[in-house]
Parts: sequence; C-alpha cells; structure tokens
Amino acid sequence: MRTAIAILLAAQLAFAVPPPARQARHRPAVLRATVNLVVVDVEVTDAAGRPVRGLKPSDFTLLEDGKPQKIVKFVYANVEGFVRAAAANEKPVVIPVAGAPSSSSLGAVVRNRRLILLFFDMTSLQPAELLRARDAAIHYVKDQMSPADLVAVVVLGNRLGLLANFTNDKQTLLAALNRLEPGVDSQLADLASAPAQEGEATSVEDVGAAWTPDDTEFNVFNTDRKLEAMQDLADLLRNIPGKKVVMQFTGGITQTGEENRTAVEAATDAANRADVSFYSVDARGLYAEVPGGDASHAAAAGTAMFSGAAVLSQTQMRQDSRDTLETLAADTGGRAFFDLGNLAKAFSQVQRDTAGYYLLGYTPTDTRQNGRWRSIKVKVDRRGLRLRYRAGYYAPRDFVHFTREDREEQLLDALRSQSPILELPIALETTVFRLNDRESFVPIAAKLPASTLQWARKKGSHEDQFDFAAQVRDAKTGRAVAALQDTITVRLGTQHYEQYARRALLYQGGVVLAPGSYRLKFVARENDTGRIGSFEEPLIVPAPLPGRLGVSSVLLSSQLVPVEKNSEVRTRGMAINARLSASPLEVSGERIVPSVTNVFNPGQTLYVFFQAYLPPKASPADLRAGLIFFRNGLLASRSPLVRPAAFDPRTRTASFRIELPLDRMRLGRYKLEMVTIVAGTPLAAFARAFLAVVAPASASGAMPPPGR
Repeated sequence: MRTAIAILLAAQLAFAVPPPARQARHRPAVLRATVNLVVVDVEVTDAAGRPVRGLKPSDFTLLEDGKPQKIVKFVYANVEGFVRAAAANEKPVVIPVAGAPSSSSLGAVVRNRRLILLFFDMTSLQPAELLRARDAAIHYVKDQMSPADLVAVVVLGNRLGLLANFTNDKQTLLAALNRLEPGVDSQLADLASAPAQEGEATSVEDVGAAWTPDDTEFNVFNTDRKLEAMQDLADLLRNIPGKKVVMQFTGGITQTGEENRTAVEAATDAANRADVSFYSVDARGLYAEVPGGDASHAAAAGTAMFSGAAVLSQTQMRQDSRDTLETLAADTGGRAFFDLGNLAKAFSQVQRDTAGYYLLGYTPTDTRQNGRWRSIKVKVDRRGLRLRYRAGYYAPRDFVHFTREDREEQLLDALRSQSPILELPIALETTVFRLNDRESFVPIAAKLPASTLQWARKKGSHEDQFDFAAQVRDAKTGRAVAALQDTITVRLGTQHYEQYARRALLYQGGVVLAPGSYRLKFVARENDTGRIGSFEEPLIVPAPLPGRLGVSSVLLSSQLVPVEKNSEVRTRGMAINARLSASPLEVSGERIVPSVTNVFNPGQTLYVFFQAYLPPKASPADLRAGLIFFRNGLLASRSPLVRPAAFDPRTRTASFRIELPLDRMRLGRYKLEMVTIVAGTPLAAFARAFLAVVAPASASGAMPPPGR
C-alpha cells in the first residue's frame, strides 16, 4: 500500500504521484497567531462588602512585576443587575462545558452571568464526605441558586466525567447531583497520606503484618492525576468567555513535595489562561480528631502515642493535605474553605465574590516567553475600597524554555490534536509485510526536506536533533494499539556537512500489528526551533486468505545501504512494538531505503522490493514475479519474470528485489503493476505502485541514516 504525501518537498520534486483512489482529502490550512493579552478579573467592594460600580479605566493602576501596564480591555460584569432584571419564567440555557465555540453570540449569553462548575473529586472523598458535599450542592440548587447562575457538574473518578453542562435548569442539575453515590472510586481516598518528610515527626501504624507497602509513589501519581484533571478542566473552559468558578469538593490533596510542583504550576497556568478561579472546599468539614487515630486505623507502634509524636503527625498530615488546595485557590484568585460545619457557606461566599467584577485586559510590556511567574498588582484611585484579584500568572514558554515534561506534553498534544500541524513539512510512507498469520510488520518512513534542517555549529561539527512519535489506534474502538517515539541526533563533520547539508533527512521506524483497520498519526519535531509537523491516515493490515497466494506492499527505492547493527537509527527505528531481530527490508546483508516520495531521475537505479507468501502446497521453485509500467494509460515497459532473491521456508515468505536502470525511461508519471505467479498453477497475485521520473535537480537524494 502507498500513502498519500503530506507536503511536497519543493527543493527536490516538481510533483508527487499518489494513486487516484488514495488521494488525500483536502484539509484547510490552520493559521495560528499568538495574542499576548492578559485578562484579570478584579472584584471591588466597599467597607460593607458591596460591589462598587461605575469605575473607569483611568481609576485603575495595573502593575506587572512592578511595571505599569496599559489597560486595553475594560468590561464590568454586573451580575447583581442581571438578578434584579431576570424574568421569573426565563427559558433554560445550556452551554457545553467541552467544545463550546468562542463567538460573540456565546459572549452575549454569558454576559453578566455567574458561571459555577461543581467539581467532585470522588478519589479523595470518603462516603460520608461525598454525601455531605452532595447535600450542600442540592440545597444550593434548590434554595440559593439565583437567576444569574449557570451551573455545571463534573466528577473525577476513574476518569473525568460530565454529569451536567452549564445550565439554569434546576431539574437537570438535581438529577445530576442525585447520581452522586459512594462507589469504588472512593477507595482511592484510603491512601490519601504520604510519609512524613525528613525532619518531621512520624507515627507508624501497626497493621499486624511483617511488611507494609510504601505508598509514596502511588500518592505522587494520584496527586498528579488530580492536578492534571484540574488542568484539563480549565482547558475545556477556556473557550467560554468571562470568569468561571470551579468549586472543588475534596477530601484534600496529598502534599508530596517537589514531585508535584510541575503539575501544580501547570494547573495554575491553565486556570489563569482560561480565567478560572478555584474555590476549594474541604468536605471533611469541622471535626475533632481522636489523638492517635480513631477505630478505623490500627494503633501506632512504639512510644509515639506517649511522646505526642502521633498527634503531631496527625495534625501535620491534615495540614499537608490542605496546602496544595490553598495554593491553587490563592494563585487563581479563588478561596479555600476549611473546617466548615455547614458547606452552604461556601456557596454564599462564591455568590458574594462574583456579584460584580471588572475585567481588565492588557498586553504585557515584557514580551519574553520564559515561563516565569509574573506578579500582578492592581490599585484604585479611591479610598476605602477593597480589591480581590489573582496574584499573577505564568508567562508563556517558547520552545527554548520548555522543560522535559513540556516537550513530552507538546508531542502528546500533537498526537491528540484533531487538526494537522503544518509547521514542519513531512512526506510519509507506510508499507505492510507479513511476519506470520497473526502479525505484520509495518515500516514507517518519513522524509524531511533540507530546508527544515537547522544545523547548529557545535565544537567543529554541525548538529541537529529531531523527535519522532507515532501512534496507531483501532479504527473502530479508538484504542491505542501501538506506538513509537525516537529522538535522533544527527552530527556531521565539516566534510560530510558539505556533502549532506542540502539533502533530505530520512527517518525509518516500524510497528507490529495484527490484521485489522487502524488510524496512524505521525508527528515530527525539529528540536532547535520546536517546529512540528503531523500527518494522519487510515492503515489497513490485511488478513491472510487460506489457500491463496499473498503479496505485501510494493516498496520503491533508489538506495541500498549495508546493514549496520550498531546504527543509531537502525537500533531505535524498530520501535517498542517491533520485536524483530531483523527487518524484512534487509536482504543479503543490504537494507533497502524507502524513497517515500517515489520521485526519481534518469540517472538513478530503481529498486522494487516486495514479498510473496506461499500457501502450504505451493512450490517456491515455481514462483516468479515481474513488473509492468504504464504511462498515460499505455504500456511503456516491462521486466522479465524473475525468481525470488530470498526464501524463508519457516514462514514460506519469498522476498523479491528487482533492479531497473532508469536511463531509458521517459520523463513522466508511471503506474507500476507487480504480477506474481506460481507456474503451472492458478495461483497469482497483483499489487501496484506509482512513481514519477523527473529531470535531476541541483541537489537531491536522501541523507542516509547516521551511524554512531
């Protein structure tokens, strides 16, 4: 099988020749622009806590890292006024939490409204805590919810789940809240504490066993998972204009030190970019702890009960579970509620905080994209007023300032994206070669044009680095079934640089798949500039037909290289899922290098590689194959029938490699048909490929994979 070509390499080819039936569907180009507009919501109240209206941009002074900023956007959200003017029989409003379009019509719907998302962390709430939080939410919907409120309900269990979109329909919200029941997700809350850090007092629970597991790694993972869910939630809300409040009902988030710092920063950054404020509600409420623990836990061993260490550890552990909640709330302009006997007070506070607020937008004078925290300070030129706003934000990062986690996340985002990314041009080809009746090897070849190679001079040599990633998903279920990820560093000395600098870079990888229908997503990134290219296509791995002669894809090339077992690309390129001792592309100590674009010139030799799979009773001695070339629908050339170059009796696989000089081929496009027969039998198989013969350019060809 041949793939369509994502983007043509202008330096090397005049056109590409995908088969008519496999033409890639036209996809509109995606234009990306970065607008560095920072929006801060500022609550201004008088001494009695009432919202202050009527202020002008000139009344505000806005500082970022102590430097004055010019306010270019100024809006007042008058939620109180909407409540007074709302009609009693207002029609229900529904705004999707996920996939909401950013449009002027949506802005008109949410203007002067209060957007509250109720987020229940099922992984940290014990049954009694969940019921307490649910009952408080039901009371709010029935008795406290105002006409200006649009409320959504989301839960975190095994995954992030949406129970209700933003709506003012109380019956819909009550039905969603009544679905909240204690279940298996709450069992994760039993491991909601981390061991004490160095220098802290600790108590050891006596469980009557010789060995107890250390749950530190679990807690780090579980905390990261909660924080990533909050980040994902903020990203979902980003397309909805205005301020959004996420009320998080939780039993605490375990503090595990530096291990979760990146996740905390990512969640804070996503919330500030989406104008989301976290209001954390500790659903454990106000209660007295039994010194040393209640009957739900075994007694502490040693002298901890008598020295006070057990009580100190209890108190410290409870405080540790609150620190992250308080940090998230403070850094996003929200609040944290602890030791509440009545959780309804949290809802009242949210309504007071969002009764009216100003949206101030500015373009930072500091244009550096270094990912640093930038503090914000807002002043009002009037006495006696109180201001509440987010303390700052993390500046965007350019690729140079990406951490390792940022770079991994960028690749994952590119793999998950529904739209192609065209910053880096890629030509891609996949072929299918059968390993046995249950598995096939799928080589993946990608070519990057010379214009993408940003050769950096380092210690007398030239160097460039690329990341490649691919993911294969089942076409029916969407489940990922195979993946590969490689980082390739290319180093060239001065002599080789002059020889290869203007040539394309060829990457070769591969995965092993069972017969079926799949979707392949391939991503390449140049690590000097961070430019990314992606390509997605359907991939079909045919199942063998009993008693039939089978054939593989047809692979075209103009280059053979010796097999080098220590080649960096050779070793890595086989990928995680390709558990092979040798590639099917290796025959007689040589490896065929795919052309990818299938564009050749008359001075080259065409190598045609394919395999045939014999049924049990067919004789390999009678197997023959030949090639027929068609140009403009007319027969242009043909090759004689030849024997296979190699035969594997164990798998009954015959490998053909046919060489044809192109010096007598006329310029133009060709359809190549491969015919395989078993002489004296009705067994036959056919396959086709497409190629073009063009006049040679000043610089062409692919750079061979670099060795160590």
